[in-house]
This record gives sequence, C-alpha cells and structure tokens, in this order.
Amino acid sequence: MPNAAEATSVETPRRTLRIAALVYVMSALVYVAVLGDRRFETSPNDHFSHLAAAWLEGRLDLGGPPPGRNDWACFDRETASACPPGFAHGGERYRWYVSFPPFPALVVLPAVALAGGPDGLPDRFFWALLAGLGPALLYRLLARLRREGTSGRSRRDDLALTALFAVGSVYFFVAVQGAVWFAAQVVATSLLVLYLDFASDARRPWAAGLMLGLLFLTRPTTALLSAFFGYELMRTHRRPEAPALPAEGWLGRLVAWVRGVDWRAAVPRGLRFSVPMLAAGTLAMLHNAARFEDPLEFGHTFLQIRWRERIETWGLFNYHYLAKNLAVFTSSLPWLSAEAPYVKVSGHGLALWYTTPPLLMVFFPRRWTARMIGLAAAVVPVLLLDLAYQNSGWLQFGYRFALDYLPALFVLLALGRRRFGPVFGIAMVFAIAVNLFGAITFDRAMQYYDVQGSQTRIFQPD
Repeated sequence: MPNAAEATSVETPRRTLRIAALVYVMSALVYVAVLGDRRFETSPNDHFSHLAAAWLEGRLDLGGPPPGRNDWACFDRETASACPPGFAHGGERYRWYVSFPPFPALVVLPAVALAGGPDGLPDRFFWALLAGLGPALLYRLLARLRREGTSGRSRRDDLALTALFAVGSVYFFVAVQGAVWFAAQVVATSLLVLYLDFASDARRPWAAGLMLGLLFLTRPTTALLSAFFGYELMRTHRRPEAPALPAEGWLGRLVAWVRGVDWRAAVPRGLRFSVPMLAAGTLAMLHNAARFEDPLEFGHTFLQIRWRERIETWGLFNYHYLAKNLAVFTSSLPWLSAEAPYVKVSGHGLALWYTTPPLLMVFFPRRWTARMIGLAAAVVPVLLLDLAYQNSGWLQFGYRFALDYLPALFVLLALGRRRFGPVFGIAMVFAIAVNLFGAITFDRAMQYYDVQGSQTRIFQPD
C-alpha cells in the first residue's frame, strides 16, 4: 500500500483530465500500431457502418442482400418469420437487417457520412481510436475515487490498473478488430465506465440513467447493473434516526436496512435515474416494432446462421448453455503440442482468470466495504445472464463477454486496498504478454486457433 501522504495526495480534476488525455493518446496509438497494415481496411463484418448508411438513406433495412454471410437477420414480411435458408433473398418480401442493438451505429454514423458510405470507411481504424476512451475514462474514475479517499490508492496504482485493463485484458484484442461484435463492446466499455462514475454515491442520477439506457441499446445484458445505482441510492439516503442493524440474521438486517432509507429524498433521484432508461427502452421497442412488427424482437430470431435451430429449441438464454459457457469462462487453457505451431487457443477463447490473472485479487480484498458489496452484487446477475447465453462468445481469443462487467471488477480491485506487490507485477507482465499475443494473432494468424465448425470442441482432444 502507498504511504499516507501518497495515498491522500491531491490530484486536481484538471490534472486528472490531462493524465486521462495522455492515457487516451497512448492507448489509441498502441491499438492503431497493433492494427498494422489492417488500419486502413474495412472489416468484413462492419454491420454498424451499413446500418448507419441505411439510416442516412432513410431506411431501417439494408435495401438489399447484405455484404457477407455472417450474422445478418432476414425477415419474411408475409409470414412475419425468418426467411428460408439462402442468401439470395431480396425485394419487398424478404428484408435484411442488422439485429445487433443499434447505438454503435449512431456513434459511427458521422464517420460513415463523411466517408461517403460504409465502403469508404476504414472501420478498424475508427473503432481503435474510439477504444482509447475506455482506459482514459477508467483512469478518470479511479483518480476520483483516490481523490475522495475512497480507494486509498496511489497514482501509480491507478495507472497500473489502467494499463492492465488497456493491454492486459481481453479489451486489448477486442479493441483492434473492428467488426460488429467487438465494436459493440468497445462502445459499451466507455458507457459502462461512465455509468459506474455517475452511479457512485447516486451522485448524478440522470446521467447514470442515460449511460445505462445507451448501454441497453448496445449490450442489453448490462441493464441489470441498474441494481448498483439502486443500492447506492439507498446507501447514501439513510435517515439520521434509522435504527442500528441487528447483529444477526441476514433477513432481519436487510429489512432493517431498507426501512432505514429516507425514501422521501431517494424516490425523486430514483425517478430522475429511471426516465432516460425508460426513454431508451421505448426507442428500442419502437425501432423493433417498425422492423419486425414486435416491440420485443431485436432480430436475433431471424439470423441466417447455422445455430438458428438451437435458438429456436432453447431460446437465446437458457440453463442449457450454462455448462459449456462455464467451462470456457473458468477452464479453457492454451493447447500445447510438440508439433508446430506448438500452442493453440480454442475458438471459444481462454478463461478469464488466465488472460488477466490479477483479477483473482478481487476475491481477496483487505476488507469488503458497503460500496464494494453493492457493486459485486450488481455484477453477479450480468455474469450469470451472459453465461446462460446461446453463444460462448465464439469466435474469440479470450472471454470477451466479461467486458459487460470487467470495468466494475477493476474498480473492485482498486477499492479492495490489497497491496500491488511483486506477485501482482509478475501477473501483470504475464497478462500483457498473453493479451499482446491475442491482439496480434487473432483473425490474422489463425493457425494458432482451433476453429472447429460444430462449436462442440472446447478442450484439446486426447
């Protein structure tokens, strides 16, 4: 731990912004450099660019068959169902759509307009530049927690955590891909960090609700993080005369804690948080209804993919998928061999603890504070919902769905006050090396990846 003078040293908000700007520049430069000769390419799955172009043309559908075969939705307007198999559909009956939640298309829309259309936009470069915001905003949040005395960290600690996130986590390989799946998570990361910042102490309810609403329009599972704001709202609005919590019995303590909330002060702030979220949800339903005649249908039901049968059988979220996804999340390790290329990564990706070993420190804080308990409790439902999704994240280097809550885990690392000693340093170097390998090789040197078409193979065959 830093000494008392270092831990409580004042870093003005202006200086924090200057350092955050430097973090942005350095992160973006690294991401663009790792792109290499792909930096001015258009990725083959630039769905959001095509959705933005459709909006600029005044359309909700693509206006014809899509430019590729990967994760496009086709809607049969006569039967209000998925199109029959085949990629030649078009005309008035069969309409092609982007089924992914649409906010990232709004983000890229100005660039698409300036480039004269999706084919003129090097989207890999665009998303790599945008990815620099994630680490910069994370540093800004960590610095505020330090300035308020909440984390007890030093600037060096916060910069170490920021660097670990930027180049020592799955965010690194995601940041240098472009493509629809990774672009959505780049956008969601910045929104999530801003949400955590605004939701802390329930200090900016309207802004927190706006960020969470935009998160829902980017990565819908993150909406469950609303529990963190609710917890912070109740934690920071206690009645002065609230009775002490009973010493034993979790149910009694919970009831007493809820009864001790000053609801007269809390409810108006809760309403200010809810309004932008409800507005975002309403926009999503209107958009869905206009496309698919169903306000609750984003379009994944109509994806023209090999896995549509399992979605029709089990749905998008189901306990059925938990075992496979849990195996990837906890146990997927590199495959080692005496033959070239000597190491391979499952197409399902590597376990989260392997790509970023320092995250294990989340389980061993020096103490659990009330804020940490609320934040950890809010992460759990998102984690479980992702693990119940019909897809493990395929195709990936590491478990990328963790980005739906990964910034929150880094905040927990900061708040846990566990000293970042030599073991942390060694684990951080390992994480950076592992994720640099992933950022360089994924989608470029695929001899290092096991891409087995059925998606049923997770572990190395005997």
